[in-house]
Amino acid sequence: MDIATTPRPLAGLPAWTREEFEAQLRDKGRSYHIHHPFNVRMNAGGCTPDELRCWVANRFYYQLCIPRKDAAILANMPERAHRRLWVERILDHDGYGDYEGSASGGLEAWIRLGEAVGIERDKLLSLQGVAPAVRFACDAYVNFAAKAPWQEAVCSSLTEMFAPQIHKDRLASWPTHYPWIDAEGLGYFRKRIPLAGRDVEHGLQVTLDHFSTRAAQHRALDILQFKLDILWTMLDAIEKACQ
Repeated sequence: MDIATTPRPLAGLPAWTREEFEAQLRDKGRSYHIHHPFNVRMNAGGCTPDELRCWVANRFYYQLCIPRKDAAILANMPERAHRRLWVERILDHDGYGDYEGSASGGLEAWIRLGEAVGIERDKLLSLQGVAPAVRFACDAYVNFAAKAPWQEAVCSSLTEMFAPQIHKDRLASWPTHYPWIDAEGLGYFRKRIPLAGRDVEHGLQVTLDHFSTRAAQHRALDILQFKLDILWTMLDAIEKACQ
């Protein structure tokens, strides 16, 4: 699939400097789903237990798709140096070593979140109740990652720039608003804060290096907006499914 673009008069315009380009990328945070009404309500304590369970169950499908997306990008990377860095993302989610404790990975941490909000492991793994629109959005992202040039797929991952704050907000607000959730179940959010910073460093380097003309830089902004739209669309679908 391709990314929708808005025609712009770019002929003759010089490329942004790396600093200007990075600022443009980071400005896209205004469209991050941290601002979605459902997320705002959730962090303000306005969700019922059933709504939280609905959100956790639907977002689990996205968690399942993350290592598949990263494996697709990895398969398209010709350089060993990049593959060595990117493969860490897959292990972060699928686990490594003895798969115990901190080595169990993000997927296992999300399953524990599900158990903490009252979803049994087998039910979460069955994907019962995942909204069709959530499946469609996640599958579209995996499909894009598999078929796009690997640098473009890497660029789409830069929503990680905005992720630490959303995790911090949940860690700060959920224990107060949802004390019935075992704090140990919030481990996924704690783990992702430092990992997101590491991932952004690599992804940002690739993006700043590859998109070196003004037209290419606008292409990168469109790609990042595509990923932001996927995350927003997922919450639209989850909000409707929770009604």
